[in-house]
Amino acid sequence: MTAERLARYAKTLSGLERKGRRRALVSQDGIDFTSNDYLGMANSPRIRSAIAAAMARGVAVGSGGSRLLRGNHLEHEALEVEAAAFFGTERALYFSSGYAANAALFSTLLQRGDLIVHDALIHASAREGIAASRAQAALAQHNDVADFEDVIVRWRKDGGMGHPWIAVESLYSMDGDRAPLAELLSVAERHDGILVIDEAHATGVFGPDGRGLASGMEGRDNVILLHTCGKALGVAGALVGANSLICDYLVNRARAFIYSTAPSPLMAEGVREALKILVDEPQRRADFERLWTFANAQLTTVLGLEGSGSQILPVMIGDNGRAMRIAERMRAEGFDIRAIRPPTIPEGTARLRIAITLNVDRSAIVRMFDALANAFAEEAA
Repeated sequence: MTAERLARYAKTLSGLERKGRRRALVSQDGIDFTSNDYLGMANSPRIRSAIAAAMARGVAVGSGGSRLLRGNHLEHEALEVEAAAFFGTERALYFSSGYAANAALFSTLLQRGDLIVHDALIHASAREGIAASRAQAALAQHNDVADFEDVIVRWRKDGGMGHPWIAVESLYSMDGDRAPLAELLSVAERHDGILVIDEAHATGVFGPDGRGLASGMEGRDNVILLHTCGKALGVAGALVGANSLICDYLVNRARAFIYSTAPSPLMAEGVREALKILVDEPQRRADFERLWTFANAQLTTVLGLEGSGSQILPVMIGDNGRAMRIAERMRAEGFDIRAIRPPTIPEGTARLRIAITLNVDRSAIVRMFDALANAFAEEAA
């Protein structure tokens, strides 16, 4: 491409630079306060051994094609059967990533004439799927049950004839707070609607055996769940849990499923072992809860900020440049903490997203918050 053809891309990057929003890849370095490897399972010896054993018996590294061609392996099917039983859904469908699963789910299941009301802070992948659907979309204020219902009521009064859908995360990825799931399910039921719950940051961490915050709602025809496998489970991919008819419809109509190369069957084996670990090692979750509870208390004691009540601790800063400077200072101190900026989050809410995982201990948490307090003091000086 000539310099003239590239100029428009350079101009966009320069604009992002001026706004403090230009991104770059940064390698892993320092103590982990960034990853979503909540239970420290990304390097689990059991998962490594399960994958090694699968390779030894001849399981392929690559799938070889889409699931509807030659890419459907016994390992995929075994995982889906076990995951459905584990999460209490009639059926489960394995996707290569949470992004692909969300994009496929919303773009495929929402029909013309339907209404989809989504939380203001829902994942970008859900927004992508919603934008590609034929349904009418509306935003509800974050965790505001009354607003969700008001949107549906107004839509009906204006002649809405389809089904209303509600889309939320059970635990929000950038704020660490929980959705009022029981109340939202009641709204869905009052209006003959469907509730879609993205459990990405709750899977493995909350609920019996780590089944998520929506545990107890699974198995209903009007509830669809998404569980990602690359966060607390430590592997890769995502599982959509729903009734058999919905899953069969996705197999037949979801373009992101039909036309994508299937996930590696080795990853499916890894996820199967991760689910077994959740059952076999409940102490892991108990230890983790004590750790993130301690971190919430430290956030309050050292910085005077209210904790989120989960493993995700946002430290609000506001200004993009200031957030980047403090994050860089923390990395220089040996703590891998990243700044989160728009458009991932709303304008004016740049923050540090501190993620607590079993890759750290209490001593590291104490040292990190002390260093963060010093960084704030230096920035204010």
